[in-house]
Amino acid sequence: MATIRRVLVLGAGTMGNGIAHVFAQHGFDVDLVDVRPEALERARATIAANFDRQIRKGTVTEEVKQRALERIRTGTDLEVAREADLVVEAATENKALKFDLFARLDALAPAHAILASNTSSISITEMAARTRRPDRVVGMHFMNPVPVMALVEVIRGLRTSDETVRTVVAVAESLGKTVAEARDFPGFVSNRILMPMINEAIYCLMEGVASREAIDTVMRLGMNHPMGPLALADLIGLDTCLAILEVLHEGLGDDKYRPCPLLRQYVAAGKLGRKTGEGFYTYN
Repeated sequence: MATIRRVLVLGAGTMGNGIAHVFAQHGFDVDLVDVRPEALERARATIAANFDRQIRKGTVTEEVKQRALERIRTGTDLEVAREADLVVEAATENKALKFDLFARLDALAPAHAILASNTSSISITEMAARTRRPDRVVGMHFMNPVPVMALVEVIRGLRTSDETVRTVVAVAESLGKTVAEARDFPGFVSNRILMPMINEAIYCLMEGVASREAIDTVMRLGMNHPMGPLALADLIGLDTCLAILEVLHEGLGDDKYRPCPLLRQYVAAGKLGRKTGEGFYTYN
């Protein structure tokens, strides 16, 4: 089984900074890369703030925080892929972008390196086909917020090797995560089940079945969900929800995955949820 020491996390957004956080916390050297310097600055501030939250809860110490922050290098140059044992791509949920990144990563990363994607719905097999190492391409789907959520969904592409899966499962478990393995079908397990629920909640809102508060209250108190589907959609990002539903609709060809017109309208208006300050709810 391959030894993983240095990890490249590609993308410094909500998922990327969380992934960098947990790897550094558990002793891995991390390169966090993004094309936007301002995103890297925000990511470092977010990681530090999340460690402070963990310190207040008593789950880590100040020493753990400082050592972890020292393990994270940030930059905009993809050339650091030459040093990586494992790459975790956490870029925007855009098929063309991910295909291009995997081709570039394949050209740069050492032959032994595993190329993983944090994609929530895009085909691992299709990404692997853009490389010369399809046996070492795998899905490593973390849940948001990464430092808190225990699950990592590991997705095996058509040509992913058993050794790659074993290595990635062992790495995820070393981060304190629980692994669920899935095959490479649109949406995998998590989003194939979650997104139709969110979509149906948006239809209920669009059709005037109930208010946003009532819809979320039914699911929180009636179904014991920690948050309602509309609030969860805002946390995930409405643009991400739309992208995943479009992958499900196209990949499975079933109209039950057709994105609600109200979701499309909100995304067109730039109401993307927490990250823009407004979605189904308004945020400060």
